[in-house]
Amino acid sequence: MKAYKYIIGLLLMSLQFAGCSDRIFEEINTDPNRPDAVSTSSLLVSGERLLMNTTRNPDLNLRGAQLYAQYFSQNIYTDQSRYMIPVNYSDAFWTGMNRALNNINEIIKLNIDDRTKEWVTIGGIGTNVNQIAIARILKSYAFHNLTDVFGDIPYQSYGSTDPDFEALQQNPDNLTPKYASQEKIYTDILNELKQSADTLLKYKEGQTFKNSDIIYDGNNMKWAKFANSLRLRLANRIAHKLPGLATEHINDALVKGVFESNADNAVFKYSNSSPNEAPLYQATVTANRKDFAISHIIVDVLKGDRGPFGIQDPRLKVFAKPNSKGVYFGQPYGLPLEAADLFPVDSISLPSNVINAANYGEVLMEYAEVEFLISEIKGWDDQAYKNGVRASLEKWQISSNEVDSYLNLLSPANRENVLSQKYLALFNQGIEGWSEIRRTGYPLFLVKKGDVVWSGIVKDAQVSYVFLPEVGDEIPGRFIYPLKEQSTNRSSYRQALERQGDDVIGTKVWWNK
Repeated sequence: MKAYKYIIGLLLMSLQFAGCSDRIFEEINTDPNRPDAVSTSSLLVSGERLLMNTTRNPDLNLRGAQLYAQYFSQNIYTDQSRYMIPVNYSDAFWTGMNRALNNINEIIKLNIDDRTKEWVTIGGIGTNVNQIAIARILKSYAFHNLTDVFGDIPYQSYGSTDPDFEALQQNPDNLTPKYASQEKIYTDILNELKQSADTLLKYKEGQTFKNSDIIYDGNNMKWAKFANSLRLRLANRIAHKLPGLATEHINDALVKGVFESNADNAVFKYSNSSPNEAPLYQATVTANRKDFAISHIIVDVLKGDRGPFGIQDPRLKVFAKPNSKGVYFGQPYGLPLEAADLFPVDSISLPSNVINAANYGEVLMEYAEVEFLISEIKGWDDQAYKNGVRASLEKWQISSNEVDSYLNLLSPANRENVLSQKYLALFNQGIEGWSEIRRTGYPLFLVKKGDVVWSGIVKDAQVSYVFLPEVGDEIPGRFIYPLKEQSTNRSSYRQALERQGDDVIGTKVWWNK
């Protein structure tokens, strides 16, 4: 048995030192679910990519959350802009996120199994406790996105034996896990993040997973900061529901260390090589689709024509392409179908080459958001607010002169200004942008039912088109559960509905009620 472990260890070392960048992605293109002897470094890079591909998948993110947040707008087809979402749009998200969770959870299992926990550390890729800590953070991020999209979900915890936590059970498979309440999930995720960050801070000089870690290249300290920053986000989200718990985690996270600059940002950078390009690139460039443009809301705000700021924002040229006439013109959001093809593709602003790059870096969380959270926590603190704006501009590589000029003209911090700038900073982070709109009701400049979205001359007649959702009267509160849950896990599914409400997009999740 020892000889067997030694041989496996040598094989793992050869994998772990095989290189980074595009060659790392070669490990992703195998199916590591339920591996017999796959290295934890391979599981990590596969799990990270599955996690980000799923978080930004075209159905739920591009045709759902990005539209709900009004970052993008459809031309040609406008049903999803008006909240007519096919019920199967949640299937790939649910399945993909659980595949990612199984991958990441396998890292934990290999690190606690007496038969494997020695050889998974061979090659200097990190101790058992540090590998487990990073896996717990990634699991927390995945479950946080799942519950924000659906509400109550099957959930699993490393640090809790709550009988309601039945997800990811294998050998034998549990195909009918209970749905845990969102309140329990949020409470447990906060503890998972705290314990993981505390572990990594004990070994803050260490490196775990090395270059197999696309997000942080194995930097323990940065993972700890990410865990604490994510704790800040989640605690603030439930502060009105569980104020004592939220305050405890907020204070502890701030003391122990959150993001301090853009160098701390949690980013998964994709590759220029097929099939490992960024999700938006694959959905638009590879698929040759031009039916998603930058919304007129975003373009108008960045021009200074809409919203509370009234100044030109240098991020416009980074977010959007000018049209064929060299003008930035956002696709009017939520047009009726009869007006969907009113604007030819060459007349509107499509996503820029920066946003739509093959090797785009998808953000899990960034420093700008942390500063906006701190501003809110401190009662709309002006310095933290300006720190957040500066961080966002600098992340998009706006020149220092333009950054200073913009900040000099910027109106001071208050609730509307901070949350509006936070919305802009979250551009292209669909689920989080949508979640913040649900949580706060801001920004106020978003299109609402009955608002005129475009007026002009059509066939020699003056017309005005208003925003009329096909479903509901306001921004959707959640996605509908996958149809397969209604058949394969019917009892647990029904129990969740009894507790949460009907399985419709108008039902609000716990933290949004």
